[in-house]
Amino acid sequence: MTLTLTERYETLSLEAGLQLIAQEFPGQAVFTTSFGLEDQAITHAILSQNLNIRIATLDTGRLFPETYTVWHQTVVKYNAKIEAFYPDAKEIQTFVEKKGPNSIYDSLENRKECCSIRKIIPLDRALIGAKLWITGLRKEQSGFRTETNLFEEDLAKNILKYQPLLHWTWDQTWDYIRKFEIPYNELHDKGFPSIGCAPCTRAIADGEDFRAGRWWWEQESQKECGLHWVDGKLQPKKGNTI
Repeated sequence: MTLTLTERYETLSLEAGLQLIAQEFPGQAVFTTSFGLEDQAITHAILSQNLNIRIATLDTGRLFPETYTVWHQTVVKYNAKIEAFYPDAKEIQTFVEKKGPNSIYDSLENRKECCSIRKIIPLDRALIGAKLWITGLRKEQSGFRTETNLFEEDLAKNILKYQPLLHWTWDQTWDYIRKFEIPYNELHDKGFPSIGCAPCTRAIADGEDFRAGRWWWEQESQKECGLHWVDGKLQPKKGNTI
């Protein structure tokens, strides 16, 4: 009987799961980090074990100063190579000249166009040549993410996704960060559980949803930039066998 990917990986620790990924997808797995708490935990597990997994980040040009700080701290602590992917300068120039630097607040269409230029298109470049994409998604984070699976097929990007922290809680993530003294974004201490671009992120109040601080001016119940959309919808695709 052939076990599904989920059955084979679901009982493994973060470290063991990533070790197996590195063995089964040598040089073909990429982890994309935004330097949030979850991503820092995965980064530590990869770099502390010297695994053959690429680490990439999307520098949108509108990140918080604190994000660049933890990025630098991570590179120094682990003597790491983190690949950076940037938006096309001409596309940014055209967008800003046509609609203005803060047009994301004017319409959902403008905000999604900005996300596409600054994140979605650079992500496609980051995933070139990869067969597996590792992300820091957790079920607890809210919205459609509660329907996320440990492994999924992203048909739009033609890639398999792996969420090793899927069943971790926020407290478990913090415990891991503290145990291994992993650098983390100081904004987490100021009420920012989820951190993206500076114009699109605010701190949340007690009792608010985990992602309430992202695109807070919008009324949509499922607010995403599009990185984890499948076929244009906020719906995951289930993983199969290997």
